[in-house]
Amino acid sequence: MADILIRNAEVVVTMNPRRDEWAGADVLLRDGVIVGVGAGLQAPGARVVESRGCVVTPGLVNTHHHLYQTLTRAVPGGQDALLFGWLKTLYPIWARFGPREMFTSAQVGLAELALSGCTLTSDHLYLYPNGSRLEDTIHAAAEVGLRFHPTRGAMSIGETKGGLPPDALVEEERAILNDMIRVVDAFHDPREGAMVRVGLAPCSPFSVSRELMRDTALLARDKGVMLHTHLAENDEDIAYSLAQFGVRPGQYAEDLGWTGADVWHAHCVKLDAGEIDLFARSGTGVAHCPCSNCRLGSGIAPVRAMRDAGVNVGLGVDGSASNDAGNLMAEARQALLLQRVARGADAMAAREALEIATLGGAQVLGRDDCGSIAPGKRADLAIWDVSGIEAAGSWDPVAALILCGPTRVRDLFVDGKQVVADGQMVTIDLPAVVAHQNRLAAALRDR
Repeated sequence: MADILIRNAEVVVTMNPRRDEWAGADVLLRDGVIVGVGAGLQAPGARVVESRGCVVTPGLVNTHHHLYQTLTRAVPGGQDALLFGWLKTLYPIWARFGPREMFTSAQVGLAELALSGCTLTSDHLYLYPNGSRLEDTIHAAAEVGLRFHPTRGAMSIGETKGGLPPDALVEEERAILNDMIRVVDAFHDPREGAMVRVGLAPCSPFSVSRELMRDTALLARDKGVMLHTHLAENDEDIAYSLAQFGVRPGQYAEDLGWTGADVWHAHCVKLDAGEIDLFARSGTGVAHCPCSNCRLGSGIAPVRAMRDAGVNVGLGVDGSASNDAGNLMAEARQALLLQRVARGADAMAAREALEIATLGGAQVLGRDDCGSIAPGKRADLAIWDVSGIEAAGSWDPVAALILCGPTRVRDLFVDGKQVVADGQMVTIDLPAVVAHQNRLAAALRDR
């Protein structure tokens, strides 16, 4: 593979330990790795990507998603509901999915992320109707070209046993654990630069048993993979935990082995000061999903308090049925705005929001090889054209990415391979995929 020289960027935002920003700089990529950053780099024979008028950032990192939900955006009956009511509206529709719905919805969701500058994404797939399997999404990610952290989720307590999901969507717990072993053994790659790493992710405390939470934690440590679930998402979630378990969600998580640097929890809107301290001391990560939290009326997560305490925080777009978009740069802007609404105009700066969207997410996912632009790091980069109307008149092109735009990337490289060029997907025929997606959505709606 020929070297790639990204040349003459207006600014290269490194997110290195000094948070250096290089003006008029170049970035040299070789064999999927960054080998040089600075002005006037020489690379005879390299393919040159001219980046004058552009800001180059590390690829954005998405720490929480439900890719299958791109088939169920703006569904009537769920548009104005709180979390539990929204789930009850969508569960019967999702029960009609099969492998082709899972694969196609993942393709669309991944492409949407790529166009917003995302190079690395997790996914939380916790239902497997009609023969669906985790590899439906893994194969989609391979075609789109994003670095992928799928998690084998699960639900085991249906309505007849006091749970929220319908019985048709839950699985027997022994079968869940066996399939977790299967997918880790088949797909997890622990090596530096891995394109696929698998995590284990029972859906939530209100859809699985204590025993499955505990056994999954033991299995994950045995296999050396990470753990993920939803936690403390809204007031209903807190009330359920107190009523069913007699403790707040943070204590429940700790009791079952669900804290540590190999664990990250989604949402955490309602963490209290004690839980924030627990997460900071244990190295437990948080996937902050600001747009989804707003859409479902869940509240404003205490991100400022988490960051000040030392909690690792990344961003998540969450499912496209509860967002209903999948633009990670828009998510970074929303994160900044919500902290300012809650804490004042100086609560979060634009560069901090960009850091959470890049390096922060990589840290949450345990990816020391990603999240920054420095020699030896993986060649995951986003090139943003700030010469257009979105940033016209801006004095600070880096802050402009968060405060005004653009929110669509010009070029995207993942492991040194181009996924987006001039604002268009180059790895898949996106119009054809979208048309197929719309046919599948129409069939679900008509049924």
